[in-house]
Amino acid sequence: MDIATTAGWTELLMADHELTERVFDAFGKALGEEAPSPALVTDALEYFTGYVERCHSHKEEDHLFPLLESRGMPLEGGPLAVMLMEHRHSADALVTLKALAREYIAGNRDVLPDLRETFAEYSGVLKDHFWKENDILFPMARRVLAEGDGARVAAGIVAVEASVGPDTRERYFGLARRIIEGGDVRDLSENLSPDILAAVLNTLPIELSFVDADDTVRYFSHEHGSKIFPRTRGAIGRTVQQCHPPKSVDKVNAILASFKDGSRSVAEFWLDMRGRKIHVRYFAVRSPEGRYLGTLETVQDITPIQQLQGERRLLDE
Repeated sequence: MDIATTAGWTELLMADHELTERVFDAFGKALGEEAPSPALVTDALEYFTGYVERCHSHKEEDHLFPLLESRGMPLEGGPLAVMLMEHRHSADALVTLKALAREYIAGNRDVLPDLRETFAEYSGVLKDHFWKENDILFPMARRVLAEGDGARVAAGIVAVEASVGPDTRERYFGLARRIIEGGDVRDLSENLSPDILAAVLNTLPIELSFVDADDTVRYFSHEHGSKIFPRTRGAIGRTVQQCHPPKSVDKVNAILASFKDGSRSVAEFWLDMRGRKIHVRYFAVRSPEGRYLGTLETVQDITPIQQLQGERRLLDE
């Protein structure tokens, strides 16, 4: 399938960034161990060389950057110059990283400290680089590109991947997943203590409820605040069918069945309640492997959103 038909150029490049940063985290964690396996080092080296250097960088240098220059963005003294300089910096660091990795793979464990240091330099440059592109360059690019330019960049991305080899994206994304699994990279929520995570969920302007794979209610947010649909702890441990009026149980079961068989991932409806517009959505919650874990319900009063007009910039008073 032509990836240019399913995502825009920004999404394609940012997907590369997101995946590569996860690979960085996994490989960095492995390097922090006493002796990462040569197989993992080999995989990481192949990903950095074959995908990041030979593929991702050329998507930008061969297609995005020249087009931006033709639309008036200077190649020297501006953001494009910084991006190209950082590409060169990461390429230079990769040369050293490759040499050290090959020594390590060949059995020389004495190079591990230098390998760690060089990888920290290489990944640090690119993490900062990806942030600049995601948050600064890409928004600037969308403002200067003409109609049809986005499709040209996306087509260029497809062409670069094809030049690297057949099924480039599937092959290297699969390699990345193997590295990530080997490095045991966990969800970012691990950085939050349970009390902070609970406070975050209760601060959201959306009420949440979670029903597990057996249709049992396991969680709802805003327990101590006002709620659009009042509920108490008595709901926890009950089936979701018991929490709905009999006339709507068939619809609930139909939604859950479609989530479980994979034929549907979202269901939504909206209603008027006491002069407010209430938006209710159900989302199938799945593991990274696609296994059904349960259903998330979100309930939101969207009346203020419907009333928005014009613009209010972030820094406006």
